[in-house]
Amino acid sequence: MSQPQLTIVVAAHNEARALPLLHPRLAATLDGIKQMRCRVLYIDDGSTDSTWQVLQHLAAQDERVGLLRLSRNFGKEAALTAGLDFVDEGAALLLDADGQDPPELIPRFIELWQAGYDNVHGTRSQRDGDGWLKRTTAHAFYRVIGRLSKTPIPADTGDFRLLSPRALAALRQLRERHRFMKGLFGWVGYRQTAIEYHRAPRLAGDSNFGFWKLWNFALEGITSFSTAPLRAATYLGVMTALLAFVFAVWVVVKALLWGDAVAGWPTMMTVILFLGGVQLVALGLIGEYLGRLYEESKQRPLYLVDVWQPAAAGVSLPQPGHAHVGPLAPEGDSHAHGSPSAGFEER
Repeated sequence: MSQPQLTIVVAAHNEARALPLLHPRLAATLDGIKQMRCRVLYIDDGSTDSTWQVLQHLAAQDERVGLLRLSRNFGKEAALTAGLDFVDEGAALLLDADGQDPPELIPRFIELWQAGYDNVHGTRSQRDGDGWLKRTTAHAFYRVIGRLSKTPIPADTGDFRLLSPRALAALRQLRERHRFMKGLFGWVGYRQTAIEYHRAPRLAGDSNFGFWKLWNFALEGITSFSTAPLRAATYLGVMTALLAFVFAVWVVVKALLWGDAVAGWPTMMTVILFLGGVQLVALGLIGEYLGRLYEESKQRPLYLVDVWQPAAAGVSLPQPGHAHVGPLAPEGDSHAHGSPSAGFEER
């Protein structure tokens, strides 16, 4: 019986400074794992710095390293999808390129996988390097989406996780264009467990996720896994209508009983602006969901591959019948095109 295989999937965008610090730690950890064959698959998500050159150097030094370069920046969620699509054998473990998730925990993930768990995820007990605002908003986001979504999404859990072969196969079937991976991991189900860990500061460089990106990412997650905002808009409309009716009755009663004049310009403007604001919020929510339908209807690939460089030690190529982007470009070929029937944008 052949040894089980584990592929470490690392998506990178402008991480030329962090990767040379991360890989030695990762390689040392894999050197100590004797019970299975381990590979590393780095995905360059359209970096504009020297990330690709750094990755090529790492691949030349370590035969376990395979490289995948996308045709442009499709976002972290699509880059992770691409990496998982190119894992054709065994389990996959997702690891951030900035070094905040410790590769030294990989043996513990493997231990729990071999104990029968299909989804072993890391839960952040402490977040060093993140400011108070980011920690507070992240905590609030996980609580909100946990209440709004019918899909269980563990709190304070990122992409750092191990997926068993059957969990990975199930995840590959989910090809929606608007991808919130943390929700998709939870939707797949199967046996799950958590490993608490201390999330360290970045090894080098700056985060690609500013406040606006994180805000949009939160909206993406909520609209992907809940229709509660639409229901909230409906409830708000009903409450507004009831308040307007009560106010109208009060105005008529005052005019009939006490002869009070109907409130004038200030009251009218307040009511008009309030109703206009409610309508715009409702239209915005409807537009958000309609926009998602529009994007899905175009059926574009999730990503396009520029260069595919398998590991010298053998990261398997995807076989026919598996979800992947169409023609694969060998090293140096920059003209790969995505298949419209295959797989597929950002954290």
